Amino acid sequence: MTQQSTASQNQKRKLWIIIASVIVVVAALAIYKYIHKQNQDDVLTIGINTPTAKTMGIAVEEAKKQGINVKLVEFSDWNTPNITLEHGDIDANYFQHRPYLDNTTKERGYKFKIAGEGSSTHVGLYSKKYKSLNDLPQNAKAVVPNDPVNQGRALLLFQQAKLITLKDPDNYLSSLKDIQSNPKNLQFIEVEGPQTARALSDADVAFGYPNYLILAKNHDPHDALIFDPATGNRYALLFITRDNYVDKNQKLEKFIHIFQTSAKVRASIDEDSGHDLWYASWK
Repeated sequence: MTQQSTASQNQKRKLWIIIASVIVVVAALAIYKYIHKQNQDDVLTIGINTPTAKTMGIAVEEAKKQGINVKLVEFSDWNTPNITLEHGDIDANYFQHRPYLDNTTKERGYKFKIAGEGSSTHVGLYSKKYKSLNDLPQNAKAVVPNDPVNQGRALLLFQQAKLITLKDPDNYLSSLKDIQSNPKNLQFIEVEGPQTARALSDADVAFGYPNYLILAKNHDPHDALIFDPATGNRYALLFITRDNYVDKNQKLEKFIHIFQTSAKVRASIDEDSGHDLWYASWK
C-alpha cells in the first residue's frame, strides 16, 4: 500500500468520525429540545399579582400533591399580566375581574376567555383621620383608582355614602367627569389601584381594597367608614387564558378546582383579604 493511499484512507476515516460526531451532537440536541419542551408542556404557568401570591402559592402546593406542576409569575401592576398572556409567555393569569377584562379587551383587542372564577372581595371607604362619613370636612382629599373600571366602582361607593351623585347612578364605568353633585367639594386624587392603600396616609378618605390594606400594613381592613354591598360575581377575580389555549391534560381546569375546594386555600384567603370581607363567587 502506498503512502499516498494510506493518507487518503486516514482522511476518509477522520471525515467519517467528524460526520458521526456531528450526527451524535445533532441527535443529542434534538433529544434535549424534545425533553425540554415536554417539561415545559408539563408545567402550567400562571401570572398573578402580589396580594394573591401567598394564597396561590398554597394552591400550587396542593396541586403538586396531585401531580400538577404549576409555576407562578408575579407582577406588580395591572397591565403587564395581560400583555404577557397575549404574547404566550404564560398560560393564564389571575388578577382581574370581569369589568376590567371587558374594558382592557375593548381598548387592546385581546382574544381571551374566562377559564374559571375565584374570590370576590368587598371594598370600602377608609380614613385614618375620621371615624364617620359626617366628620369629613369640606374640600377633603379623596383617593380613587385612576383606571376607568375601578374608578367607576369607587365612585359608586362614594355615591352610596351620599358624598356625591352621578349623572347615571347605576353606571359602574362612571368617571370623575360624570359627577353631578359634590356637596363637600371633595378633592379627588387619582392613583394606580395598587397604590390606594399607601395613599390613605396622605388623604382624608380613600377607596380601598382589604387585601392591599393588609399588604401595606397601614390600616385595619375591617375598619371602613362604609363597605360596598356587592354579593354577585361582577367583581370576582377570574382565571383568564387565551382563546386558542389548549388545556393539555386539563391542568388548568384541575388547578381551578383545587383553588375553589381546598380548605387551606380558603384559610389563606381569610388571612389575606380579611375574614368576612370576601366570598366565593363560583358558588
